[in-house]
Amino acid sequence: MSGSSLFVLGGARSGKSRYAQARAEAAGGHPVFVATAEAFDDEMRARIAHHQADRDARWRTVEAPRDLPAALDALNGDDALVLVDCLTLWVSNLLLANADIPRASRQLCDAISRFDGTLILVANEVGLGIVPDNALARAFRDAAGLLNQSVAATAREVVLLTAGLPLTLKPRRG
Repeated sequence: MSGSSLFVLGGARSGKSRYAQARAEAAGGHPVFVATAEAFDDEMRARIAHHQADRDARWRTVEAPRDLPAALDALNGDDALVLVDCLTLWVSNLLLANADIPRASRQLCDAISRFDGTLILVANEVGLGIVPDNALARAFRDAAGLLNQSVAATAREVVLLTAGLPLTLKPRRG
């Protein structure tokens, strides 16, 4: 792996997206925002619009609600600067599509490993709460947790955000 990869984790409203965007903007260049969200209702449309308004004209957006590894491969290059927000929604999309999540997770980690530019990935830490009371929610929590473990092992740097404060879990390595 010759590129730089940062994995940013945190709970809801922890500041992870803001932190990831600031890190991308500090890197300079022409960043690409890879969006995994799908707007199925007014509340999600409002969230997406809020995130879009936070990015200035230098940002380009690519939508990849399901085939994220292929999107990363298409954006790959030495000068690439890519922010993926967020892996948790990507897992949710795959779960609802009855996709093979372990296979997709391996493909994503392979794409991260071969990425030559700067790659920043955002995900929710969903395993800190109570055990969900239904099978679908438990399957989601488990899939998201397993994906987070795999991505954290693959990424060169991992940061956890809590109350807007970053805690380095895995220091940047060369």
